[in-house]
Amino acid sequence: MRLGALFTGGKDSTYSAFLAGRENEVVCLMNMYSENRDSYMFHTVADSLLELQANAMQLPLERHATKGLKEEELSDLKNFIKEMRDKYAINGVVSGALASEYQYKRINSILNELNLLSVTPLWHVNVREYLKNFITDGFKAIIVSVSADGLDGTWLGKEINSESLERLTTLSKKYRFHLGFEGGEAETAVIDGPNFKYRIEIKKSSVLKDGGKAYLNIEEAVPAEKTV
Repeated sequence: MRLGALFTGGKDSTYSAFLAGRENEVVCLMNMYSENRDSYMFHTVADSLLELQANAMQLPLERHATKGLKEEELSDLKNFIKEMRDKYAINGVVSGALASEYQYKRINSILNELNLLSVTPLWHVNVREYLKNFITDGFKAIIVSVSADGLDGTWLGKEINSESLERLTTLSKKYRFHLGFEGGEAETAVIDGPNFKYRIEIKKSSVLKDGGKAYLNIEEAVPAEKTV
Protein backbone atom coordinates (compact mmCIF):
# COMPACT_ATOMS: atom_id res chain seq x y z
CA MET A 1 0.00 0.00 0.00
CA ARG A 2 1.22 3.49 -0.85
CA LEU A 3 1.13 5.86 2.12
CA GLY A 4 1.69 9.51 2.79
CA ALA A 5 3.00 10.27 6.29
CA LEU A 6 1.79 13.21 8.33
CA PHE A 7 5.14 14.44 9.53
CA THR A 8 6.28 16.93 12.17
CA GLY A 9 9.86 15.77 12.60
CA GLY A 10 9.02 14.68 16.13
CA LYS A 11 9.39 11.22 17.64
CA ASP A 12 5.80 10.02 17.12
CA SER A 13 5.36 10.88 13.45
CA THR A 14 8.89 9.76 12.56
CA TYR A 15 8.59 6.42 14.31
CA SER A 16 5.09 5.81 12.95
CA ALA A 17 6.35 6.36 9.39
CA PHE A 18 9.20 3.92 10.10
CA LEU A 19 6.86 1.24 11.47
CA ALA A 20 4.33 1.67 8.66
CA GLY A 21 7.14 1.44 6.12
CA ARG A 22 7.93 -2.12 7.18
CA GLU A 23 4.86 -3.45 5.39
CA ASN A 24 3.93 -0.52 3.14
CA GLU A 25 5.59 2.01 0.84
CA VAL A 26 5.80 5.46 2.39
CA VAL A 27 6.12 7.78 -0.62
CA CYS A 28 6.01 11.29 0.87
CA LEU A 29 6.19 13.28 4.09
CA MET A 30 3.31 15.71 4.63
CA ASN A 31 3.84 18.65 6.95
CA MET A 32 1.21 21.19 7.95
CA TYR A 33 2.85 24.48 8.85
CA SER A 34 0.83 26.40 11.43
CA GLU A 35 1.24 30.11 12.04
CA ASN A 36 -0.25 29.52 15.48
CA ARG A 37 2.25 28.13 18.01
CA ASP A 38 -0.70 26.91 20.07
CA SER A 39 -2.30 24.97 17.22
CA TYR A 40 -4.76 22.31 18.39
CA MET A 41 -3.60 19.89 15.71
CA PHE A 42 -0.05 20.56 14.60
CA HIS A 43 3.47 20.52 16.02
CA THR A 44 5.07 23.94 15.49
CA VAL A 45 8.62 23.77 16.89
CA ALA A 46 11.97 22.96 15.18
CA ASP A 47 10.57 23.07 11.66
CA SER A 48 13.95 24.38 10.51
CA LEU A 49 15.08 20.73 10.65
CA LEU A 50 12.39 19.37 8.34
CA GLU A 51 14.35 19.56 5.10
CA LEU A 52 17.36 17.89 6.72
CA GLN A 53 15.14 15.17 8.16
CA ALA A 54 13.35 14.50 4.88
CA ASN A 55 16.62 14.37 2.96
CA ALA A 56 18.04 11.98 5.56
CA MET A 57 14.97 9.76 5.10
CA GLN A 58 15.26 10.12 1.32
CA LEU A 59 11.61 11.12 0.95
CA PRO A 60 9.99 14.18 -0.66
CA LEU A 61 8.73 16.75 1.83
CA GLU A 62 5.47 18.52 1.07
CA ARG A 63 4.37 21.48 3.19
CA HIS A 64 1.06 23.29 3.48
CA ALA A 65 0.37 26.43 5.50
CA THR A 66 -2.53 26.99 7.87
CA LYS A 67 -3.30 29.85 10.23
CA GLY A 68 -3.89 27.22 12.91
CA LEU A 69 -7.34 28.41 13.93
CA LYS A 70 -9.39 25.80 15.77
CA GLU A 71 -11.50 23.69 13.38
CA GLU A 72 -10.64 25.93 10.40
CA GLU A 73 -7.25 24.21 10.23
CA LEU A 74 -9.10 20.95 9.56
CA SER A 75 -10.35 22.29 6.24
CA ASP A 76 -6.75 23.17 5.35
CA LEU A 77 -5.65 19.65 6.31
CA LYS A 78 -8.37 18.06 4.19
CA ASN A 79 -7.38 20.11 1.14
CA PHE A 80 -3.72 19.22 1.69
CA ILE A 81 -4.37 15.48 2.00
CA LYS A 82 -6.60 15.53 -1.08
CA GLU A 83 -3.84 17.25 -3.05
CA MET A 84 -1.29 14.67 -1.89
CA ARG A 85 -3.66 11.80 -2.66
CA ASP A 86 -3.94 12.99 -6.23
CA LYS A 87 -0.26 13.83 -6.65
CA TYR A 88 1.24 10.64 -5.17
CA ALA A 89 -1.62 8.17 -5.73
CA ILE A 90 -1.62 7.21 -2.06
CA ASN A 91 -4.07 4.70 -0.59
CA GLY A 92 -3.74 5.83 3.02
CA VAL A 93 -2.12 8.16 5.51
CA VAL A 94 0.03 7.26 8.51
CA SER A 95 -0.05 9.49 11.58
CA GLY A 96 1.66 9.50 14.95
CA ALA A 97 -1.49 9.60 17.09
CA LEU A 98 -0.84 8.22 20.57
CA ALA A 99 -3.83 8.97 22.77
CA SER A 100 -5.42 12.23 21.63
CA GLU A 101 -9.03 11.52 20.70
CA TYR A 102 -9.28 15.09 19.38
CA GLN A 103 -6.62 14.51 16.73
CA TYR A 104 -7.47 10.88 16.03
CA LYS A 105 -11.18 11.44 15.36
CA ARG A 106 -10.62 14.50 13.20
CA ILE A 107 -7.91 12.94 11.06
CA ASN A 108 -9.93 9.75 10.60
CA SER A 109 -13.03 11.72 9.66
CA ILE A 110 -11.09 13.50 6.92
CA LEU A 111 -9.57 10.26 5.65
CA ASN A 112 -12.98 8.58 5.54
CA GLU A 113 -14.34 11.44 3.46
CA LEU A 114 -11.41 11.09 1.06
CA ASN A 115 -11.69 7.28 0.91
CA LEU A 116 -8.23 6.80 2.38
CA LEU A 117 -7.09 4.30 5.00
CA SER A 118 -5.83 5.50 8.37
CA VAL A 119 -2.63 3.87 9.66
CA THR A 120 -1.78 4.59 13.32
CA PRO A 121 0.94 2.21 14.57
CA LEU A 122 1.20 3.92 17.97
CA TRP A 123 -2.48 4.36 18.80
CA HIS A 124 -3.06 3.41 22.47
CA VAL A 125 0.25 1.56 22.81
CA ASN A 126 2.07 1.33 26.13
CA VAL A 127 4.04 4.57 25.91
CA ARG A 128 6.97 3.46 28.04
CA GLU A 129 7.42 0.32 25.94
CA TYR A 130 7.11 2.35 22.74
CA LEU A 131 9.85 4.74 23.88
CA LYS A 132 12.07 1.83 24.86
CA ASN A 133 11.62 0.36 21.37
CA PHE A 134 12.22 3.76 19.80
CA ILE A 135 15.59 3.95 21.57
CA THR A 136 16.49 0.29 20.94
CA ASP A 137 15.73 0.65 17.23
CA GLY A 138 18.38 3.36 17.02
CA PHE A 139 16.35 6.55 16.94
CA LYS A 140 17.67 9.69 18.60
CA ALA A 141 15.35 12.55 19.49
CA ILE A 142 15.95 15.71 21.44
CA ILE A 143 13.49 17.80 23.43
CA VAL A 144 12.82 21.13 21.71
CA SER A 145 10.06 22.63 23.86
CA VAL A 146 8.79 22.28 27.43
CA SER A 147 5.56 23.57 28.95
CA ALA A 148 4.68 21.44 31.96
CA ASP A 149 5.38 21.34 35.67
CA GLY A 150 8.42 19.13 36.23
CA LEU A 151 9.98 19.99 32.87
CA ASP A 152 12.14 23.10 32.96
CA GLY A 153 14.50 24.67 30.43
CA THR A 154 17.36 22.36 31.37
CA TRP A 155 15.59 19.65 29.34
CA LEU A 156 15.91 21.59 26.10
CA GLY A 157 18.35 19.88 23.73
CA LYS A 158 18.50 16.72 25.87
CA GLU A 159 18.32 13.41 24.05
CA ILE A 160 15.66 10.87 24.95
CA ASN A 161 17.77 7.83 25.83
CA SER A 162 17.57 5.02 28.37
CA GLU A 163 18.85 7.22 31.19
CA SER A 164 16.64 10.22 30.50
CA LEU A 165 13.61 7.97 29.93
CA GLU A 166 13.92 6.73 33.50
CA ARG A 167 14.02 10.31 34.77
CA LEU A 168 11.07 11.32 32.58
CA THR A 169 9.08 8.33 33.83
CA THR A 170 9.64 9.39 37.43
CA LEU A 171 8.73 13.02 36.68
CA SER A 172 5.63 12.08 34.71
CA LYS A 173 4.31 10.13 37.69
CA LYS A 174 5.17 12.88 40.16
CA TYR A 175 3.78 15.78 38.11
CA ARG A 176 1.12 13.76 36.26
CA PHE A 177 2.04 14.64 32.70
CA HIS A 178 1.78 12.25 29.77
CA LEU A 179 5.06 10.37 29.29
CA GLY A 180 4.69 10.64 25.51
CA PHE A 181 3.95 14.41 25.80
CA GLU A 182 0.58 13.83 24.15
CA GLY A 183 -0.85 16.84 25.96
CA GLY A 184 1.78 19.19 24.55
CA GLU A 185 3.91 19.03 27.72
CA ALA A 186 7.00 18.92 25.50
CA GLU A 187 7.92 18.50 21.85
CA THR A 188 10.76 16.61 20.22
CA ALA A 189 12.85 16.55 17.06
CA VAL A 190 14.43 13.40 15.65
CA ILE A 191 18.09 13.81 14.71
CA ASP A 192 19.00 10.24 13.74
CA GLY A 193 17.46 6.86 13.10
CA PRO A 194 17.92 3.58 11.22
CA ASN A 195 16.10 5.11 8.23
CA PHE A 196 18.35 8.22 8.20
CA LYS A 197 21.28 8.23 5.77
CA TYR A 198 23.05 10.73 8.04
CA ARG A 199 22.57 12.14 11.52
CA ILE A 200 21.74 15.79 12.15
CA GLU A 201 24.14 17.83 14.21
CA ILE A 202 22.92 21.04 15.81
CA LYS A 203 25.71 23.58 15.66
CA LYS A 204 24.00 26.64 17.13
CA SER A 205 20.84 27.17 19.16
CA SER A 206 19.30 29.47 21.72
CA VAL A 207 16.43 29.33 24.20
CA LEU A 208 13.26 31.36 23.70
CA LYS A 209 10.56 31.79 26.34
CA ASP A 210 6.89 32.52 25.79
CA GLY A 211 4.85 32.61 28.99
CA GLY A 212 5.06 29.21 30.60
CA LYS A 213 6.74 27.64 27.56
CA ALA A 214 10.41 27.45 26.60
CA TYR A 215 11.64 26.60 23.11
CA LEU A 216 14.94 25.55 21.61
CA ASN A 217 15.51 27.91 18.70
CA ILE A 218 17.73 25.96 16.29
CA GLU A 219 19.83 28.48 14.38
CA GLU A 220 22.23 26.13 12.58
CA ALA A 221 22.10 22.39 11.88
CA VAL A 222 24.06 20.30 9.42
CA PRO A 223 24.25 16.70 8.12
CA ALA A 224 26.95 14.68 9.87
CA GLU A 225 28.42 11.21 9.65
CA LYS A 226 26.72 8.61 11.76
CA THR A 227 28.54 7.55 14.91
CA VAL A 228 29.02 3.94 15.91
